[in-house]
Amino acid sequence: MQGDLFGSDAKRSGLICGVDEAGRGPLAGPVSAAAVILDPKRPIAGLTDSKTLSARQRERLALLIRRDALAFAIAYASVEEIDDLNILHATMLAMRRAVMALDIVPDEVWIDGNRCPTLPYAARAIVKGDALVPAISAASILAKTARDGMMSSFAATYPHYGFEQHKGYGTKVHLDALNIHGPCPIHRRSFAPVRIAAAGQGATR
Repeated sequence: MQGDLFGSDAKRSGLICGVDEAGRGPLAGPVSAAAVILDPKRPIAGLTDSKTLSARQRERLALLIRRDALAFAIAYASVEEIDDLNILHATMLAMRRAVMALDIVPDEVWIDGNRCPTLPYAARAIVKGDALVPAISAASILAKTARDGMMSSFAATYPHYGFEQHKGYGTKVHLDALNIHGPCPIHRRSFAPVRIAAAGQGATR
């Protein structure tokens, strides 16, 4: 189905770079973005929106993408950048960084969603592109698995919050820990629940 929707456009446009992000909604951690140029001679079965896949499926596909893609790059915008710029602009920054880090120049960049970062290449935004375009699906998988791994590693440094479980999203477990312990250095202080917890605690841990 994906090939039927976008295959002819891809042939006309040449090398298509798919771009997607992970981590816009969480209360903690950076936002990640990935850019992927797939190899049409090495198709990867099972690519779809990363949110519809299990963690095991995402990890398996991430390995295949890293092995078989013509090029890929993963980039981040930090918590400080999110708080300074806001999450939308920080996401656009992470996407631009990912595209510019590719070692192959794309002919066109296709981005999941309804906005495009500023790029020196032709670009189009595709709503629900992570479920429609294989290259964007691949980018969504790389962005998600990279960020999840980073948040799990933060759990060792900040063990009170359960980052290995919720990856920074505002679950009840996370909100309870935030209200008890206050924010830690990787919490996004521009987000209301963090700001409220910080005001109640006075000090961070």
